[in-house]
Amino acid sequence: MDFKVTQHIRPCILRISAPIVFVLMGAIAPAHTAPISSPYNAHMKTSSGAAASTHKPLILSSEALRKDVEAFNAQDEELYPDSIDNAHAWAFLNGNVPLFDCPDTSMRQIYNFRWWTYRKHLRKSPSGWIVTEFLPNVPWAGKYNSIDCAAAHHIMEGRWLADPQYMNDYSAFWFAPDGGEPRRYSFWAASSIYQRAIVSGDRTQAIHLLDDLRANSMEWEKSHRDANGLYQQSDDRDGMEVSIGGSGYRATINSYMCGDAMAISKIAEWTGKNDLAIEYRRKAEAIKRAMLSKLWDPKAQFFKVLPAGDNTSLADVREQHGYTPWYFELPPDTAEYSKAWSQVMAPQGFYAPYGPTTAERRSPSFALSYQGHECQWNGPSWPFATSITLTGMANLLNDYHQDIVSKADYFKLLSNYARSQYLKHDDGRVTPWIDEDLNPDTGDWIARTVQKDGGHWSPRERGKDYNHSTFCDLIITGLIGLRPRMDNELEVNPLVPAGAWEYFCLDAVPYHGQAITILWDKSGRHYEHGKGLSLFADGKQIAHRKDLGKLEATLPAIGAHS
Repeated sequence: MDFKVTQHIRPCILRISAPIVFVLMGAIAPAHTAPISSPYNAHMKTSSGAAASTHKPLILSSEALRKDVEAFNAQDEELYPDSIDNAHAWAFLNGNVPLFDCPDTSMRQIYNFRWWTYRKHLRKSPSGWIVTEFLPNVPWAGKYNSIDCAAAHHIMEGRWLADPQYMNDYSAFWFAPDGGEPRRYSFWAASSIYQRAIVSGDRTQAIHLLDDLRANSMEWEKSHRDANGLYQQSDDRDGMEVSIGGSGYRATINSYMCGDAMAISKIAEWTGKNDLAIEYRRKAEAIKRAMLSKLWDPKAQFFKVLPAGDNTSLADVREQHGYTPWYFELPPDTAEYSKAWSQVMAPQGFYAPYGPTTAERRSPSFALSYQGHECQWNGPSWPFATSITLTGMANLLNDYHQDIVSKADYFKLLSNYARSQYLKHDDGRVTPWIDEDLNPDTGDWIARTVQKDGGHWSPRERGKDYNHSTFCDLIITGLIGLRPRMDNELEVNPLVPAGAWEYFCLDAVPYHGQAITILWDKSGRHYEHGKGLSLFADGKQIAHRKDLGKLEATLPAIGAHS
């Protein structure tokens, strides 16, 4: 069977071509390079030899981001400052993150907030820059408080930083002799590193790590893959403890391993190792076949957990992690599989005002408990899972033929996700907040409440600024619709529904060595750069259409506009 990493379905595309070139940024620094001397200078040289200041905004001023950073700093009780503390937050963020503007105050504020919190987790370790999950040290973490559970989320979010040094170091850290433990928890390492490469346009580090990624895949196969072709994992090592479906053959670990095999195959193709590419493409095909034949419940129309052992049956519950296969675009493009998405907006399925829920509400085992373990996956909403679901949903809306969910549904879920990231303090103040699990009906942060009210709040505010999910990547690749590709085409397909917003702008996005601007202005009066949807590369317009829809252009050669 012909296994495809991605399908590209392009109805109603307006396309403008500029001169075709292959964009290759400067070589990434060696895997074990020393950390940069100062992360605070917005005009510093990056490891690729390009200055961060080259990613200057075309439309937006950084003033709105500066005001947000000042407000976040003023509201913050900085309990666990790390390598880039609040005093240096603005110096780091200015010129290092894409700017975003839209009419929705919560969406824009949380976008800036999540970059502000992400910065807190950048740690300058003896092994280079790493990204932490918790700000305080926790006993179950590895070296330098590293945890691989959400490391792929870290890379997917961090790939949009203008300076590549942080993700260079962090990606290499997991495979260095003195580095982290990439198999302590489930971790789609190869896939996230590949996805980063197709944003930068630079294959260097992915190729450099190919042997490590292959060795990592082989170790997963030895320790977790059974004779039935499926990978077995405990829900706890999936980072999803106290789940209803429990441990066994889960759509999570099997999707991750299939995604990694696809990525290794693609990276091998870049090096001309065709035999290796074929080997890993066949591995991916085999995992996919096993998932479709053993984890898909045709009656429930959903991917479920199959307990390990002889003569077992699929768990009698739909759980949100059943959407993970679409994160990697594994399910066939057929109505049978797309019907799984009917549950994401169903009140007795996964929909909730601060959701989605991690288990379908109709299940007798569904619970929102403040007793026992503070981190349960039997009902509460988890940003980790929401990130995967929304990424999978964006893939569905872009690359599948279906009429089960719409742009409006995606917009609603992402809006709910943004509005869930707040906390009402004891003194009545409401501030942006990201933590562990939350009550999908009230927005209360469950783990925080359980620890605080239960008298075992140690370390204090353990989950504050928790780095266990994505948000900025969802705005960039989903809502605004920059669809990363390895070729020289810039593809943008906004998932903002028609009529929802009069304007939006994503500015200074580092992509294939250029600064990309995506601008929508219905009237042309808000930004005064004309009506409609426009794409710019390094300050020059390369594509335009009057209405809001898919738009494509060939990227010009770097420096062609100068």
